[in-house]
Amino acid sequence: MDERPKLNGEVVGIHGVSVIRAGTALLDVIEWHVARGERWVVLGPNGSGKTTLISVAATYLWPSRGSVSVLGRAVGAVDVREVRKRIGLVSAALQARIPPQLTGLDVVVAGATGAIAPWWDRPGRDTQDRAAELLDGVGCGAIKDRRFELLSSGEKQRVQIARALMLDPALLLLDEPAAGLDLGAREQLAVLLARLNVQPGLAATVVVTHHVEEIAPGTTHALVLRSGRVVAAGPVAEIVTGPVLSEAFGLPLRVYRVGDRFAAQAAHQGPRT
Repeated sequence: MDERPKLNGEVVGIHGVSVIRAGTALLDVIEWHVARGERWVVLGPNGSGKTTLISVAATYLWPSRGSVSVLGRAVGAVDVREVRKRIGLVSAALQARIPPQLTGLDVVVAGATGAIAPWWDRPGRDTQDRAAELLDGVGCGAIKDRRFELLSSGEKQRVQIARALMLDPALLLLDEPAAGLDLGAREQLAVLLARLNVQPGLAATVVVTHHVEEIAPGTTHALVLRSGRVVAAGPVAEIVTGPVLSEAFGLPLRVYRVGDRFAAQAAHQGPRT
């Protein structure tokens, strides 16, 4: 019997949350609500609090003030290990913990239990087949037997996404998945994220980035941060604009659309429209 709570609206609720370390507010009275079916991008300059916010939403960081609910559960009132079983997380911190000698398939198989490595598990054939299917789905089927340390940056990111999907998550959190990728790998990732955005099984997704060019088609909402505070939040077309991003990044920016993608330049350099 499935005892998981049903999601009837709010997937993530961040209510008046502040995170304070050594007297500095990494997040300062944040209000943010992610509803079922929404696909969010979180934008902002370095040090704006993006990764801290994702850590709070992933239940790995507790706020100094305020309250958090994730997947219908109040953080602090439930065993967060049970909540994490429904959260798929992709991050540089997680990648750094993956043993380099594991194969791509090993990494994904381990995701079935949320482990970093499958050394203590005895995965059955169904689990291995599911992992291979997900690797195919992210375009990495051909490298399933290659050691993780020998994969390209783009391959590592897509293997991480396959690993996150092994949990059959309701919430998928990706912290700067395009960081360090070349143009080709970045575009492959954008195509993959666009495919994920239309998957009904994912209640919600959140992708953190610095660059509007990395916003995948199908993204519905945007949250923009600066110095730990919300500059703006709402439908992506209303939020990813020159005035909002100029305020966030501290210089005049011009934002425009190229098909179903965004682009941005310093205001005096943008193309005429």
